[in-house]
Amino acid sequence: MAAELQHFREVSVLNIRIKFQKYGVMKFVGHLDMMRFFQKAIRRAGIDIAYSEGYSPHQIMSFAAPLGVGVSSDGEYFDIEVSTSKSSEEAVHDLNQAMVEGISVLEYKKLPDTAKSAMSLVAAADYFIFEKPGYEPLFRSREELQEKIQGFYENQEEIFILKQTKKKEVEMNLKPLIYEMKLLDRNERNHPENEAADWGLFLKVCTGSSDNLKPELILEAFCRFCQADYNPFQFQIHRLEVYAKSDDVPVKGEKERERYLNYLKRLKQSYKEREETFPTFLPLGELGENIENC
Repeated sequence: MAAELQHFREVSVLNIRIKFQKYGVMKFVGHLDMMRFFQKAIRRAGIDIAYSEGYSPHQIMSFAAPLGVGVSSDGEYFDIEVSTSKSSEEAVHDLNQAMVEGISVLEYKKLPDTAKSAMSLVAAADYFIFEKPGYEPLFRSREELQEKIQGFYENQEEIFILKQTKKKEVEMNLKPLIYEMKLLDRNERNHPENEAADWGLFLKVCTGSSDNLKPELILEAFCRFCQADYNPFQFQIHRLEVYAKSDDVPVKGEKERERYLNYLKRLKQSYKEREETFPTFLPLGELGENIENC
């Protein structure tokens, strides 16, 4: 994709999107502390990050979808602006040298000059949820979990819950905001957080500024459907990936939008020729390109 978007205007800074993992004890570090951690780590790694202007300059940094405390992840993103850049390979290496155990940088990609922020593009997220050891298991077999998923998600046209807002309780239908719910086997994913689980629950849910569905709400409703007490400490929630809608234009400006839409048209045609279904969502990292060695 990025090769099709190389003719944007020149600017004095580069837009960079960074993807990282968060696991182990670092999953208990809150969002604001994570921002402070990366601000220091970026300086230690020698990344030439750009600063805002004014009396109190700060690093230009924007996170896509802040992660809840206690939730681990394979797919966290944030955007920065840099004045100059190393190659992606060198930047990932240097950043990981500055990381602590529990944080690993996976990608460092250049975005088009007129790219929209990751935060504004977020539309969906994948989660893997499994039961922690040391608790009485809620589901004693894969077959039992599969049967409950079918009854809860596949056989119900509506899934209503009462959601507590700051002022009142409101009735909310979860079903339109759950894009996929299924059983997921251990061999379909690989991460240190998941070593204790052979199988668990997979969710693809609506995520973003307008409609944001927390997996905890689904999990609580699912336990209630299964006539079981919901104990949030019994489950580990692990985010797998964060997505943008494939039809959303991730750039600003008329010429840039037209160029991207032409690219999108060709991409859809290539899927059609291969007799493959064009995805509804694209990972945020696919909207950028690696920076090669100079």
